[in-house]
Amino acid sequence: MPRTHSALSSPAGPVRPTPDARTALRPAAVTVDGGFWHDRRATNSRVSLPQGADLLESAGNLHNLRLAAGTAEGVFQGAYPFVDTDVYKWLEAASWQLADEGGELLADDVSRIVALVADAQQPDGYLNTWFQLVKGGERYQDLRWGHELYCAGHLIQAAVAHHRSTGRPELLDVARRFADHIDSVFGLPGSGRPVDGIDGHPEVETALVELYRETGERRYLDLAGYFVDRHGHGLLGGDAYCQDRVPLRAATDVEGHAVRQLYLLAAAADLVAETGDAELRAASERLWHAMTATKTHLTGGLGAHHDQEEFGDPYELPNERAYCETCAAIASVQWSWRMALLTGEARYSDLIERTLYNGFLAGVSLDGERWLYVNPLQVRDGHTDTGGDQSARRTRWFRCACCPPNVMRLLASLPHYLASGDEQGLQIHQFVTGTYATDRVRVRAETDYPWHGTIAFTVEETPSGEPWTLSLRIPKWCREFRVRCGGETYDSPADDGWLRLSRTWTPGDLVVLELALEPRLTAADPRVDAVRGCVAIERGPLVHCLEQVDHPGGGLDDIVLDPSRPLAVKHRPDLLGGVTTVVAAGRRRRVPDRGWWPYAPATGPAAEPGGEPVELTAIPYHVWANREDGSMRVWLPTS
Repeated sequence: MPRTHSALSSPAGPVRPTPDARTALRPAAVTVDGGFWHDRRATNSRVSLPQGADLLESAGNLHNLRLAAGTAEGVFQGAYPFVDTDVYKWLEAASWQLADEGGELLADDVSRIVALVADAQQPDGYLNTWFQLVKGGERYQDLRWGHELYCAGHLIQAAVAHHRSTGRPELLDVARRFADHIDSVFGLPGSGRPVDGIDGHPEVETALVELYRETGERRYLDLAGYFVDRHGHGLLGGDAYCQDRVPLRAATDVEGHAVRQLYLLAAAADLVAETGDAELRAASERLWHAMTATKTHLTGGLGAHHDQEEFGDPYELPNERAYCETCAAIASVQWSWRMALLTGEARYSDLIERTLYNGFLAGVSLDGERWLYVNPLQVRDGHTDTGGDQSARRTRWFRCACCPPNVMRLLASLPHYLASGDEQGLQIHQFVTGTYATDRVRVRAETDYPWHGTIAFTVEETPSGEPWTLSLRIPKWCREFRVRCGGETYDSPADDGWLRLSRTWTPGDLVVLELALEPRLTAADPRVDAVRGCVAIERGPLVHCLEQVDHPGGGLDDIVLDPSRPLAVKHRPDLLGGVTTVVAAGRRRRVPDRGWWPYAPATGPAAEPGGEPVELTAIPYHVWANREDGSMRVWLPTS
């Protein structure tokens, strides 16, 4: 199993393997200072994060902490026992932002809320405002629904982020006291600890691994391993919803609540990295393949069912009833990044790219003020929506507000997920304008990706006379590309998706990657019943969709795309902040009126021939629901 040389350090970020971790790659330091992701991250730091602090106040989350600390009067506010996690995810996001552009605007709020959290902690380290205020101090009696360890996990991750970004110990001290308390309570029978149990929502596991990485305390890693391995032994009733039906090591498919499954798998990958557990690694690779091959939407979205927010059967990928929770997209990115570091394989970053630009980014509006909890691939004509957490309309906040601060923390920490290094050199996983660096080298990139496919890399720092390898991920969707470097041209990657350029570099050396961004039609596996006979429009990493507002004169249910007509690209600086659209030819069907019965003999025409020609404007999926309410669809019938 590969082992990275201990001299190669990892920059501050959500995943920071120890020097002896068994990973093929380590995160590299990336600065994003222009282009697509810089703009979206700037909105996050200027709008979403400051607004988030205000909403945590108005929703009562901070009030609960004051109540627990004894500095306020009143009653617990919130619909769920896990509302503390909204505070912790916001703190993590704001902490990552403190070390980046715009972070100074958040410093006072971060300090104030860290102090609130510390004041609310009980002397023995326990902290959960629901159980302290509503349940009379009852602890660990409702592990299935209480989410005490889930809350602890997000607190630990916030503390690690705060410590790595500022060097300050206050929140890390809180997290360590809570982790020490948990370690004194949970363990196998015969261990001397009173509770053998797991939380109904995995999260503490990966947090404990990161706390081990931050502090060097091996018992945190061992405790994470205990929790991962106790899932699947019937401690919570033995169902898939809580990841308790089958041990992870024996699992052959992803199942149950999508976010819970993916958080547990992220922890498994972390454990493999630090322990070299071959059985757990094989399970992680097996389950990732099962998920991507049979249960992932075109957008990277995950979770077929609104009921229990869960994966469905293989190839059960509905459109209008797709759940695709924003948090599941975030969890997918977190797990795939750990797998990319562990294995060095490009396919994990292929899925990260698809998910980032589509299933994840649709979760937040362009103005950074409104959110989607679920991300369907179709909203039908005449769709009625009462709002709420499962709405297909953007909402300012939710009763279960897990997704907004989760989006904030991924955007704030996004540079961490873009590049890696090893003893051979630097690997570029995602394309941004900015700098990519390891201990030895630094490369500058300029690009207008994803709108244009040219990325220019300039070597800025390199060891004199020492060869190293610049590796570029060639996206799986890319049909044609060209790389120009030192008078040579390359147009085919290795079988693993990487194009590797090995040489002795000098400052100023230029590498230009040109990815063909021709629009394309995509068809699904025929076993996906929901989209049989349909195609989707893609361009580069972006999935596109139709919105009703761009197609006056009727809804989208009677639109048919003509796949024989060429697709055209049109840049629209006037539309949705400036996007590149794909223009296609189609028709609006004339569907016969069958009265009270909508079915007819299969031998007869499904609709009258011909139909009104119509120009179809396909916008990037991630910007849908930013204008007026109306129908939307990704998959388009062709007949």
